[in-house]
Amino acid sequence: MSYSATQLAKKLDISRSYLYYLKDNGVVEVEINDNGRVIWNEEAYQKLSEYIKKNKADSSDEPKDAPKEYKTTKINNRRYLGNKYKLLPFITGVVENECKNINTVADIFAGTGAVASAFIDKKIITNDIMYSNYICHVAWFSSEHYSEEKVIKIITQYNNLEITEDNYMSDNFSNTYFSLDDCRKIGFIRQDIEDKFNLGYINARERALLITSLLYAMDKIANTCGHYDAYRQGVEFEKHLELYVPQPEPDVNENNVCYNMDTNELAPEIEADLIYIDPPYNSRQYCDAYHLLENVARWEKPEVFGVARKMDRTALKSDYCTQKATVAFENLIDSIHAKYILLSYNNMSNKGNDRSNAKISDDDIMKILSKKGKVKVFSEDYKAFSTGKSDIQANQERLFLCICNNEKKEVIPSALNYTGGKYKLLSQILPLFPKDADQVVDLFCGGCNVGINVDCNKVLFNDSNEYLMGLLDTFRRLTKEEIFDWIYKSIDKYGLSLVSKNGYDFYNCESSKGLGEYNKAGYNKLRGDFNKKASKDNEYYLMLYLLIVYSFNNQLRFNRKGEFNLPVGKRDFNSKMQGKLEAFIDRVKSGDYRFTTDDFRNVSMEDYTDKSFFYADPPYLITCATYNEQAGWTENDEKDLLNYLEELDKKGIRFALSNVLESKGKKNVILSEWINQNKKFKAIPLNYDYTNSNYHTKKDGITKEVLVVNY
Repeated sequence: MSYSATQLAKKLDISRSYLYYLKDNGVVEVEINDNGRVIWNEEAYQKLSEYIKKNKADSSDEPKDAPKEYKTTKINNRRYLGNKYKLLPFITGVVENECKNINTVADIFAGTGAVASAFIDKKIITNDIMYSNYICHVAWFSSEHYSEEKVIKIITQYNNLEITEDNYMSDNFSNTYFSLDDCRKIGFIRQDIEDKFNLGYINARERALLITSLLYAMDKIANTCGHYDAYRQGVEFEKHLELYVPQPEPDVNENNVCYNMDTNELAPEIEADLIYIDPPYNSRQYCDAYHLLENVARWEKPEVFGVARKMDRTALKSDYCTQKATVAFENLIDSIHAKYILLSYNNMSNKGNDRSNAKISDDDIMKILSKKGKVKVFSEDYKAFSTGKSDIQANQERLFLCICNNEKKEVIPSALNYTGGKYKLLSQILPLFPKDADQVVDLFCGGCNVGINVDCNKVLFNDSNEYLMGLLDTFRRLTKEEIFDWIYKSIDKYGLSLVSKNGYDFYNCESSKGLGEYNKAGYNKLRGDFNKKASKDNEYYLMLYLLIVYSFNNQLRFNRKGEFNLPVGKRDFNSKMQGKLEAFIDRVKSGDYRFTTDDFRNVSMEDYTDKSFFYADPPYLITCATYNEQAGWTENDEKDLLNYLEELDKKGIRFALSNVLESKGKKNVILSEWINQNKKFKAIPLNYDYTNSNYHTKKDGITKEVLVVNY
């Protein structure tokens, strides 16, 4: 059995700081996992328990040099305008009762992240234009591993600091929202966090956790009424800065994504089963209310002005707080790709003072959402935020649920020109797939043409090609900006062509002859550098992608020594390639996708039900594609796969198998006999046509491609 540090400390009846003190002083040896995290197991518990009993130690007997006790904090321990934490039962109740097969949830005006936290068992996409909110989302929802022990030590050290030197914070904010001493401490801590990150001592998640701890601590003692439009003058600063240790949920989805963008710009790039929308309701700009937290989070040290000491916030202003709100909302809804849209918007349009009046009328909301699908409205009484001047009565928070009309994914091609890809057959096979699958397994995913286009956002992609899967997983993990930035820099580094930017004449080449002669030297250098790389890190896979782009027929091929061995091709990273990659990255970041490299026989059937769906597109036994060279697929493999599919059927799990019964005079006798023996399975003929693919079938070669299903 394993424990978290919190669980073990509670079980031993000691503080976590004392637990780490005992570890650091050699009382118990602990294991460290591959991600550098401590494994608190039963053996550690027994040894610590014996030590504590022997020495009659408890939390009150901790040695003088042990770190002081610290406090912890959760996501909801923050003051924020419009925070929906108290409404979570209302929101989750509507989703549970009205929405089916929800695997991915996007909270695109996420604020504190309270609503996203209610769907922690799903794949979560968060977004907020305020960096101070975004960095907290990274702390709470990112799946990057971090050292809890390190975060605790740093926060404990920060709490024991006494800073006497002035800095940006004390120079600009002393004795306003915070005392002089607290301003000095805030400024020192924020700079120290950045220094530790730049030196590589902490990773991005640890940086986010420390900044979040600081922002929450500031908010607890701020000399305000909950926002930073003004501070109270002439008061004594009785509360002082104390950082708490953030406690994120331990098992967040590895595919969670956090964005810091204008929502209307983000919406066209993402897809989700459910998109939750909680825009500003009235003219109060959030960047005005939280400018100081935003300033500290960004730490760009801008000039501040006015009594409230605000920085320039022009880029953070929201159209949803202005007369443009209705147009912005309509554009947003039009661009959303989701099964369900859930909008929070209260009924303040004709109540309160002018600043409190809602910017979008109920009539406009219903008109705009009704164009997207069927709309249901749910309401609950809710106390509104008021500055004391508004007369708001019978305020209700409403949820507008839009069940989108036949919202189908846009069918997109893989970013890779992978042999045997089913993109050209998608129009035939996708309509034959189940429409209600809760999970999908793409058993031989190849370039993922099928899995990324199925009507389900929770997909396991499996393929035994480790190079391929490492590359695809890199697309999932890195940001689109990081990927494209590396590609363009590397094209320059190796002197490769980029016709989309410079045209053919720039390289003294013609479209009909291609770019091979120009790119040959740079390509060979790139290939040589790639084959010399020892570690399969992010750069390794990005180099592999660039090789594929500039190689002959854009293929993925290695020799027996494990070296990429294709020669240079005729094309480069053209506009079509760029568009395919961009759309593919957006798709893999939107779905709850996992990538594995198991032999298909080892892909577990556990955790799948009659609501799930397996798609199998194995190497074809009677064809000679690149992936089927060197006895890559044998008769035994064929028989084992068919047995595997029978096991799926026995468990009530639906499947579809792509294969060919006949090709160029050869017949797949094993498959034919299997279909005849299993009368309940249906073999649906497909119109086989790979014309213009990377290999060509002669017109006189008859190919009978089928989709075999058990439903």
